[in-house]
Amino acid sequence: MLSLFCALLFWFGAGDAAHRQGVELYKQQKYNEAIAVLEQSSKTEAPDSAEYRESMLMIGQSYFMLSQAPKAIPWLEKAPSSNERNYMLGYAFLQAGDQDGSVRAFAELFGVDPKTAAAHLLAGQMLLKKEFTDRAVDEVNKALAIDSKIPQAHFLLAEVAIFRGRLDEGVRELRKELAIDPNYYMAWYRLGDAYARQEHWDLAISNLQRAVWLNQNFSGPQILLGKCYFKTGDYSNAEKFLRGALKLDPHNYSATYLLGRTLFALGRTDEAKAMMEKSRTLQQ
Repeated sequence: MLSLFCALLFWFGAGDAAHRQGVELYKQQKYNEAIAVLEQSSKTEAPDSAEYRESMLMIGQSYFMLSQAPKAIPWLEKAPSSNERNYMLGYAFLQAGDQDGSVRAFAELFGVDPKTAAAHLLAGQMLLKKEFTDRAVDEVNKALAIDSKIPQAHFLLAEVAIFRGRLDEGVRELRKELAIDPNYYMAWYRLGDAYARQEHWDLAISNLQRAVWLNQNFSGPQILLGKCYFKTGDYSNAEKFLRGALKLDPHNYSATYLLGRTLFALGRTDEAKAMMEKSRTLQQ
């Protein structure tokens, strides 16, 4: 019935009406119906018209939303460049097995030359966000092959290694990152985190302190410092950093729970019980 409706619209010269109908179907998230109507309307739209460009984009977006990303590619390629279009095109190329196309799309998204190390690093970051981990590592290594000192490449490799439980490898990559950019507080934080996971508390503390000195507005290293000091029996410093973390993130469960345990260790039972009760409410 839908195809008959489209045909009748065009038979009576109602292309504009069909386009509007397709746009409305898209807005209603009726993507299959929108594709059918907009494909028909695009046949009579001038390639340089706003209607044609909108049809190309919405058909591509519809295929993408229907989890048929490879089918979106030819339509998105005819749509004008935009952040949304380039974002979808990057992942569509990836799902179609065209990793070079994916790099080009993400490079266009961020306005960089697709042949540069920066383009491969950006592609790696975008792939990692969608858990295409092995392909992300490939792109980061391509970036390093072009520029061995590009910032944050070793950090991304460390993130993957730590996630996979390869802590020694993660430490090595983070030390390479910090040799390039010692001002990168996230690398100090993750290095402290890696050492804490290995229960090397003193090494963890020294690196987490550097993260805090570089960025006092991030609660993560302060929470982890509280944990490390608690593990080493330095309850006074544990309390100090956990309270600092809670000033930044008052509803953080981990910091609240650890502070409760710390207060118990300090013999401040009433405060500790209140903090543990608060942690239970945060966990719900």
